[in-house]
Amino acid sequence: MTKLNSVALHTYAKALAGDRKGVTAIEYGLIAGLIAVAIIVAVTAVGGNLTNLFTNISTKIAGA
Repeated sequence: MTKLNSVALHTYAKALAGDRKGVTAIEYGLIAGLIAVAIIVAVTAVGGNLTNLFTNISTKIAGA
């Protein structure tokens, strides 16, 4: 690599490292993803319990 290319690459890397806008967007994206995973896990866990509850209620109503 020539000296000029090396200097240009170094200058570009320093400018890119100083740009923080993209980092904030990535952080918000990760937070949104974690919240979505937590919601999916909670709905899945509660959904199974609700299915059992309504099945029991339906069985008791049908047997009455």
